[in-house]
Amino acid sequence: MVEKLKVSVIGSGNWGSCIARICAENTASSDMFEKDIRMWVFEELVNGRKLTEIINEQHENIKYLPNIKLPTNLIAIPDVVEAAKDANILVFVLPHQFVYKVCESLKGVLSTNCRAISLIKGLDLRDNELALFSEEIERILDIPCAALSGANIASEVAEKHFGEATVACRDIEKEGPIYVALFNTNYFDIRVIGDWRGLQVCGALKNVVAVASGIVDGLRLGNNTKAAVIRQGLLEMRRFGKTFFGGVHTETFFESCGVADLITTCAGGRNRRVTEAFVLTGKPIDELEKEMLNGQKLQGTITAAEIYEFLSSHNMTREFPLFTIVYRIIYEKAPPSSLIENLRTHQSFDK
Repeated sequence: MVEKLKVSVIGSGNWGSCIARICAENTASSDMFEKDIRMWVFEELVNGRKLTEIINEQHENIKYLPNIKLPTNLIAIPDVVEAAKDANILVFVLPHQFVYKVCESLKGVLSTNCRAISLIKGLDLRDNELALFSEEIERILDIPCAALSGANIASEVAEKHFGEATVACRDIEKEGPIYVALFNTNYFDIRVIGDWRGLQVCGALKNVVAVASGIVDGLRLGNNTKAAVIRQGLLEMRRFGKTFFGGVHTETFFESCGVADLITTCAGGRNRRVTEAFVLTGKPIDELEKEMLNGQKLQGTITAAEIYEFLSSHNMTREFPLFTIVYRIIYEKAPPSSLIENLRTHQSFDK
């Protein structure tokens, strides 16, 4: 008899709770997985009660995914080691600034046959070098790690509106069917590819382009201007991936993790929304995060700073004019209108 796979979700924000719901719905009706799924929840008090208790009793994450019922086989656990213990699959879906601390706490406690998949959108800058989070998870925990990314606004997936996502892994034939069984539904369609580097480059850099789209919306410049920004952003995403990460395929940028995610994020994501408010109000980003994001952080502004530092260290800011001007608007108080002036100056870029 084949042993059933135990799944744990590491993270419980809006996207974490949403993807945990999908996984729990699938494991409840599959012979491949153990029915119950553990979800690590960073413990906090909500209305005077522990969030884990609320989730387990009401089957709802009232802070990060309100008004969405969670399956009864999804169990919230406040201790990350306890949540990950004996798991065969770890689904990492947490802000990238917490990855290293969490992984260090899991060293030496995982099953020998454990594997992971990263839903973390971002790149890590250390010593002027960029790292991919799936590869960092592999390095720290000594387990294989795939990645998932796509045009997935959590609230729309939670409402079960149809959407797509891309999974990238090293061994498509062996790992692909497992991840399709875990994530695929009639409203969340999964396609598997082998380019895990390209997938994660897209997932990180599209947030910087979304910040630029928010600037366009704050300036009330309309859809033609936003389309120009998105086109330029896609060019720079592709050039960045091809220049700095080996094995990145052009085709990946036309998957859900690429152009589809870019369009969705520039149209409706929180990076666009908060940056629009940044232009309209003149308030600092950190203040707007507190007002608008219910305890969550923007990834686009953080990534913009990391990318600018990296490009500066390589003397390549001129080759990436959109990424560069986004940084200067957010962090150096360049006027928002300089976004368009900068694009116009570099109209012959990437010939």
